[in-house]
Amino acid sequence: MLPDKDGPGGGGCQTTSVGEDPSVSLFREYLRLRTVHPDPDYDAAIRFLDRIAEELELPLKKIEVCPRRVVSIMTWEGTNPKLKSILLNSHTDVVPVYQEHWKYDAFTAVKDAEGNIFARGTQDMKSVTIQYIQAIRRLKAGGKKPMRTVHLMFVPDEEVGGHKGMETFVKHPEFQKLNIGFALDEGLANPGEAFTVFYGERNPWWITVHCPGSPGHGSRFVENTAAEKLRSIINSFLDFREKEKQRLNTSECFTLGDVTTVNMTMVKGGIAYNVIPAEMDVSFDLRIPPTVNLQDFEEQIKQWCKEAGEGITYEFAQKHMNQNVTSTDLHDPWWNAFCTACTEMNINFEKEIFPAATDSRFIRAVGIPAIGFSPMNRTPILLHDHNEYLNEQVFIKGIDVYERLIPALASVPALPDEA
Repeated sequence: MLPDKDGPGGGGCQTTSVGEDPSVSLFREYLRLRTVHPDPDYDAAIRFLDRIAEELELPLKKIEVCPRRVVSIMTWEGTNPKLKSILLNSHTDVVPVYQEHWKYDAFTAVKDAEGNIFARGTQDMKSVTIQYIQAIRRLKAGGKKPMRTVHLMFVPDEEVGGHKGMETFVKHPEFQKLNIGFALDEGLANPGEAFTVFYGERNPWWITVHCPGSPGHGSRFVENTAAEKLRSIINSFLDFREKEKQRLNTSECFTLGDVTTVNMTMVKGGIAYNVIPAEMDVSFDLRIPPTVNLQDFEEQIKQWCKEAGEGITYEFAQKHMNQNVTSTDLHDPWWNAFCTACTEMNINFEKEIFPAATDSRFIRAVGIPAIGFSPMNRTPILLHDHNEYLNEQVFIKGIDVYERLIPALASVPALPDEA
């Protein structure tokens, strides 16, 4: 049986361990909520957020955007609420686990002797949620009041295909009422000393290519088979994949977010060993950076299909076309406020295009600048991986960062369109 208590010196599964920072205890409590797909316990998360809102004396609004899918919003009203607000976005759901590959139960939030907290969601992204909350708790306790209103938004279903929670909510009238000027969302850990800041994302395309062909008996050399066309399609996609991989490996200027990744994820076809199938399908997961002309890229796919043979078609399960990026020009008031706060804290960071996908893309798509930032340096990237963990000292340092960063963003002077 997997252990359900802390490692040496730990305090078991109680809400608070002896001598533990209260913020860490709250973090571990939140990690124990099983908001895990395919059946996340969102009711537990809502009860948790209700309690936090009461403790912080902040109003909490709940909007059901889909059946049993609720977006919760805490609001810390600013001294000038007519100005555009600051959004602190996070999601409540986490991806499934393969428990047999974990050192500890993934939902008991075990803390080992080095202070590493093991649980699903430690990096993606329950840590950021609690860091937002605790930073605002500190600010309120210190008598601080923001000039701009600050919203803390907790979204469901970020981890399922399509990010339906945010995708649906940005079209909702309640979203418009938030009058958002700038948003912070999740980023990634960084094993080095610097932090990573994401100002854009790659577009996910999930594509299935259908290859029809001549059926027949498995003992014959049938011409024009589906498998021959399938091989050509696979070769075209994977040859392109190899070229992009070489670009990444041979250039010091490129990060993963700057190149297109291609991965073959599903192959379907056939009914029996001795029957040549009439159709075979292959599916790919593509992630395309905002520097790529998407129309030209689809034309390339069409050409690969044409070269592979007659009758080949394709369809998209996902095809995101938004290529908005957030300005990183120092003359931009939001970016300037972010950079200035980081400089004052002696924080070094690296700007990148996010290699995967977050809710930020839907925020940017409606014209709101968004930055992806999780204050986790000196931490291996383990989101969605086995034994996901975050060290408690890194976690606490992140609260310090947000305690400085949130007031800096909320203090950006009125912009020309707000006069």
